[in-house]
Amino acid sequence: MVNATDGYGSSILGYPRIGPHRELKRALEAYWRGALGREDLLAVGRDIQDRQFSELAATGLTQVPGNTFSFYDHVLDNALLFGAVPSRFAAHRGELDPLDFYFLMARGRPDLPPLELVRYCGTNYHYRQPELDADTEFSLHPQALLDEFDRAMARGIELRPVVLGPASLLLLSKAGQVPGETEFDTLGLLDRLLPVYEELFEVLAKRGATCVQLDEPAYTSERTPAELAAFERAYQRLSKAPLRPRILVTGQYGDFGEALTILAGTNVEAVGLDLATHRMRAEDLAKIPGIRRKRLYAGVINGRNVWRADRYVTLNYLNELAAVCPDLVVSTGTTLLHVPYDVLAEYDIEGNVADRLAFAKQKVGEVVSLAKALTEGPSDKWRKRPTEVHFKQKHAVRQRVYAITPGMREREPYEVRRAAQQERLDLPVVPATTLGSFPQTGRARQARHDLGAGRLSYEEYRKRIEAEIEATIRLQEDIGLDVLVHGEHERNDMIQYFAELLDGFATTRFGWVQVYGSRCVRPPIIYGDVSRPAPMSVEWISYAQSLTDKPVKGMVTGPVTMIARSFVRQDQPLYETADQVALAIRDEVVDLERAGIAIIQVDEPAIRELLPARPDGRPEYLRWAVAAFRLATSGVGPATQIHTHIGYSGRADVVQAIEELDADVTAIVATRSIEWVLEALTEDYASGRGLTHGVGPGVYESRSARIPDIDELDELLTAAAEAVTPQYLWANPDGGLKTRHYWQLEPSLRNLVAAARRVRRRATKD
Repeated sequence: MVNATDGYGSSILGYPRIGPHRELKRALEAYWRGALGREDLLAVGRDIQDRQFSELAATGLTQVPGNTFSFYDHVLDNALLFGAVPSRFAAHRGELDPLDFYFLMARGRPDLPPLELVRYCGTNYHYRQPELDADTEFSLHPQALLDEFDRAMARGIELRPVVLGPASLLLLSKAGQVPGETEFDTLGLLDRLLPVYEELFEVLAKRGATCVQLDEPAYTSERTPAELAAFERAYQRLSKAPLRPRILVTGQYGDFGEALTILAGTNVEAVGLDLATHRMRAEDLAKIPGIRRKRLYAGVINGRNVWRADRYVTLNYLNELAAVCPDLVVSTGTTLLHVPYDVLAEYDIEGNVADRLAFAKQKVGEVVSLAKALTEGPSDKWRKRPTEVHFKQKHAVRQRVYAITPGMREREPYEVRRAAQQERLDLPVVPATTLGSFPQTGRARQARHDLGAGRLSYEEYRKRIEAEIEATIRLQEDIGLDVLVHGEHERNDMIQYFAELLDGFATTRFGWVQVYGSRCVRPPIIYGDVSRPAPMSVEWISYAQSLTDKPVKGMVTGPVTMIARSFVRQDQPLYETADQVALAIRDEVVDLERAGIAIIQVDEPAIRELLPARPDGRPEYLRWAVAAFRLATSGVGPATQIHTHIGYSGRADVVQAIEELDADVTAIVATRSIEWVLEALTEDYASGRGLTHGVGPGVYESRSARIPDIDELDELLTAAAEAVTPQYLWANPDGGLKTRHYWQLEPSLRNLVAAARRVRRRATKD
């Protein structure tokens, strides 16, 4: 391979790993249900790896990343690379094949919950959070990494192994509890972990590796002085390891901040910056002592969106950077894990939109092209600048946004609404409900497929979906839930479903992106002004409500989540797009109310996902995000109850966030476990800032196969009732149930109802 010092180099920081046709997803799910053997699954993984590094080398990249494949999650892979096995799983290590032991930690089983599922660095990807405690010991297990490296070397391709950096590995992990002490600080294990990294370096150097990539995404967030000191200690030591490859440290997903200055003062040879997300001025970069001696991996190609880069603007910027850091490699700002494989597979996206798109393959081409132009100058085809295509605008949409008034974001006071809703709904204390989706049967999936293929009329399709809805309603009535849902059988994915029905969105056929494990989605693309041509869910919700006397929730996705889970246009501020989507959702909510739906859930599980990693941008983001939600939900009367569904992954002012959204009921996903949320609610209540709105802390993990028992749910609901009082408490799982089987779902919900009734009886006695 060409070395990056021969002119300006080109590389990427990672690549999609599910296979161009979701080969990994299909193989995993076949293996989990016993339809595929272990060796066959391993062969699928090797084939994806081999095709990937061979194709990337053929593109002209001067460096190809390795160790980016995973059978489930790369963070879990890195924990196991360094032998970090939680004590609660350790006893099963000897009794299971290594692959099955890996899946045990990732997926759990009825008597053993999996590792926590946590959002990764503000993206839509989720990772299984490693668990560390004071007794954790580290050891090196590099067999999978070395096997791929050796196969590539046999083809004449040297890979640059990608490994999660030691500081981020510890910071992204869950802290265990030490008896008699406060929460354990995972960074306390750093000195125990660093020798194992040095051992890995020695193994790689002896194998012929010339460079290793250490990702430190945790340091693009705000960090304490102690965490920065640990980072400096780590790289002062690792950069002085006696036998090692060159070290590239990357700061993906934002501003590397203080960590960049620290790295510039060490013997680390290379630094990767996400200049697509945080475009650092060349003159500011030049002020950092020692930076000119480093190889700069200039991440100018965005790994988190699907828009082509402006090659002229980007090339000019690269020339400015090269004047400061002559040893420069053109790169992506992040791994390309977050974008689909190939835009050329999308044959029915309209041309003026498709021409502006770049998926993973196209982004690799952009990197190679820019590096060549930087080295040799622009070619003749660069001379003619392509015709500029404007994003689609609609006068009526823009006029409507301009006409928004503050009153459109306000409802009657909560106590007025609460009284009106209680009179209308007459719900018991601690009502039991779910958050929307039920498992998708093969009949429903086949009906959607046949409708799309033209083999089924809409009338026949409607009858089949109505049969699924009726079965779901009857099951919920039998279980004893107090507020029902229609099950979302007409929806493939909640974001894609609404995107297909809104103007201004484009959807893909093959644009799959991994969320976690085998779970993949096709994020829509917001390319123009957004509006709602017709009602989107009223028909299905109205039918469900006609089947029962119990209230059935309308289910709509909130505006911020629609943005967070889509690839968003770049020509206007996010808040303008958010208000456009909010107005479309507002129309749907109003139509649901007119159809007689008394409870409407406007889901915002992603409202905290877009929160800036550093604090200076957070107030402005929260201002417009909350305003967009309230715009979407404030068009209904006081007797209509608005629910929402949000997520938390760390200690925050939970009560303040819920109060500002002003939903009547808020369901919480606690990605670190529900106990800390209950503690937060209790602390806020004790300090005089108690919750004044309804809340449903998710009391069991909907993504796990584990079935919680009644006593466990009773204990959690009792703790929640003490934190918020029973009058404000709802009982619900922490998410939709689409990925579950009915044999898991039914006993879990029956136990939930039984536990809610226990708490209810005790509350009414008091």
